[in-house]
Amino acid sequence: MALIVPFRALRPTPASAARVAAVPYDVVNVGEAHALAAGNPLSFLHVSRAEIDLPAQTDPYSDVVYRKAVDNFDTLKRQAPLVEEDSPSLYVYRLKMGNHVQTGVAGTFSIDEYERGVIKKHEHTRPDKEDDRTRHMIELRAQTGPVFLTYRASNTVDTIVNDVRRGSMLFDFTAPDGVQHTMWRADEGKVPDLVAAFDAIPSLYIADGHHRAASAARARQQLRATGASHCESDRVLAVAFPDSQTQVLPYNRVVKSLGSQSPTSFLAKLREQFDVQEGPAAPARRGHVAMFLDGRWQTIDLGEAPRDLSASDRLDVSRLQQKLLAPLLGIGDVRSDKRIDFVGGARGTAELEQLVTSGKYAVAFSLYPVSVDDLMQVCDAGGIMPPKSTWFEPKLRDGLLSHLI
Repeated sequence: MALIVPFRALRPTPASAARVAAVPYDVVNVGEAHALAAGNPLSFLHVSRAEIDLPAQTDPYSDVVYRKAVDNFDTLKRQAPLVEEDSPSLYVYRLKMGNHVQTGVAGTFSIDEYERGVIKKHEHTRPDKEDDRTRHMIELRAQTGPVFLTYRASNTVDTIVNDVRRGSMLFDFTAPDGVQHTMWRADEGKVPDLVAAFDAIPSLYIADGHHRAASAARARQQLRATGASHCESDRVLAVAFPDSQTQVLPYNRVVKSLGSQSPTSFLAKLREQFDVQEGPAAPARRGHVAMFLDGRWQTIDLGEAPRDLSASDRLDVSRLQQKLLAPLLGIGDVRSDKRIDFVGGARGTAELEQLVTSGKYAVAFSLYPVSVDDLMQVCDAGGIMPPKSTWFEPKLRDGLLSHLI
């Protein structure tokens, strides 16, 4: 069953929370991180992306970056200030993005359950990214950004969450991207109720934050090797949201070149294999892919997915790869091929048009989003989602809750 454990959070004061909170470290490059933190010494990006405070071209994995992160973390503790709770607790964290609202429970979750598969993953991780966050955690002795979990909705959890929300807010602010972040600290009477309610949930699923989770497991292993007992490092900071509220946006594709093909000849090849019609920028249903080519949007019908395919291979993103990108454009491995890039659905289809119209890319593909149920089916079958297939939005903010290990 899913174990959730209260913890003594390190957090900003309500007055400084909006300035401290920052986008996740891995959704921005160094230039974007530098711009977002400019003029704000309290931005948590000074901790999560400390290279922004070092000379340009500094290797982000060099010793000096981790030393700077530790220094910046210590400075932030004093200046924000960051305060450590006097007793362990759990939190309710609500995000509102336009008309979409999702409310989760923040706490720490068992790394043993992660390693046993009670907390299920759906993507492979990269060793270099694991190395980075593992060292970041060990140097700071803290997990400074939560993993985003989801689970099959529970009426019991929902009822307790609604009770907690009747209390006083701890944080309530709207970030520069327009997303409202609101948090409540559960009172002592509700904490055991939440723990018991999660104990009845059979599985949790990582939506976002695979590298954070893998790095927390590796950090625990390294800390154990020192011979000391570190019970806090047995757990990973996360926020768990019900599947009924979790929003998945598409992860779209842009390709730099058609090779030796012209737009006309490429379109002719497509029409030999697919029904291609004029269509909208966002596909209307599963099995349709919108393509921006030569200044116009068209819809490619991939047809019905064969029933004998695995849950992962039935997804539109897999079928686009197998039926179009590989055979017609020669893109065999999207992880390593430099001709393809990926655009999160939050940027909208106008971003795809701009990238192609600018001449930087030759063609764009706008996908119908996978569902949370798709993800759970793949995980339950022991499978792995295709690379760059899910974009969860809105994103949790770093710096609002840190877990000292």
